Amino acid sequence: MTSRALGRATLARQLLLGRERAPALGAIERLAALQAQAPRTPFVALWSRVKGFRREDLARLLADRAVVRATTMRGTLHLLAAGDYASMRAALQPSLTKGMHAVLRNRATGLDVEAVTTEAARFFGDEPRTFTEVRDFLVKRFPDVDERAMGFAVRLHLPLVQVPTGSPWSFTATADFALAESWLGAPLPAGGNSDAIVLRYLAALGPATPTDVQSWTGLPDAREVVERLRPKLCSLKGERGRELFDLPDAPRPPEDTPAPVRLLPEFDNVLLGHADRKRFVSDEHRTRIYLPGLRVAATFLVDGRIAGTWTVERTKGAASLVLAPFAALPKTASTDLHEEASALLRFVEPEASSFDVRIAKAAGRKTGAARRVRAS
Repeated sequence: MTSRALGRATLARQLLLGRERAPALGAIERLAALQAQAPRTPFVALWSRVKGFRREDLARLLADRAVVRATTMRGTLHLLAAGDYASMRAALQPSLTKGMHAVLRNRATGLDVEAVTTEAARFFGDEPRTFTEVRDFLVKRFPDVDERAMGFAVRLHLPLVQVPTGSPWSFTATADFALAESWLGAPLPAGGNSDAIVLRYLAALGPATPTDVQSWTGLPDAREVVERLRPKLCSLKGERGRELFDLPDAPRPPEDTPAPVRLLPEFDNVLLGHADRKRFVSDEHRTRIYLPGLRVAATFLVDGRIAGTWTVERTKGAASLVLAPFAALPKTASTDLHEEASALLRFVEPEASSFDVRIAKAAGRKTGAARRVRAS
């Protein structure tokens, strides 16, 4: 399979070859999980994928506890269906523990993870708390242990979910956390099932190599799991002779399948779903997408590939969305992008009194610092 064919296959599973009429919960389940490092990102991700999606659709699911925001794959925040979180959490623990040791190193000296998490569970058991509060509590119990190290250990070892608020994107920067079992009203399964996580990954982001699987799930035994599942999978060959794995009945549309322009939020799945990101990202553009501080830019797709980044600017009542293409855009793509960007701007800034979309000068162009396509 060529990189273009791989891209089309993943776009089909990520609901990016055409918006689908699907309930928000069903879409989240099909996507396996949504990156949620920033509160707004999963809302934008669903807006780009689900026809007629409204902000309140996801806010209601979070308030009803059908969807949770929690630390899962790779120790980062994701949005998952509550049932998926419950079934995946135990299987992810070994990778979370490994990640904790990789980050803390000698800062974990004297850290008794079991004792710290037991105390933290008791503290969270009284009521939802912020991490500032839990760190203050733990310092009193363990005064000789690194405060931040204890907080990080709790975040990666104690199953917690963030408590949604009435804020515009359901969460604030200092959201409370609650014990997952208390929030969901049932104990989490004790046994882990890595096989199920890998199958869900392939359904949402395949075809993929074992390295891709490990990159997104964080599972240290991803290669062994894929080999164990081999009889259930189909084997494909990539452009450079790499073996790729997939579900036999998963969609793999022709590589010339039209792909519409789409705006993606920061940290979107398609940008973090694979170790080898060439199916969507050209090497020369990586530094404009994957930014210092582990940030990942908001981007847009043209013909199935990342063709630029976008940002929103707000001044009093005026809202602007600025598209920064990596190269000059075809006229049709510019028109389609303007339409998408105008609609997205109204979605993310509904209280603005005026809206404007601009296309900045592409790399290598010599005229015009920025081009206003059309006032909205």
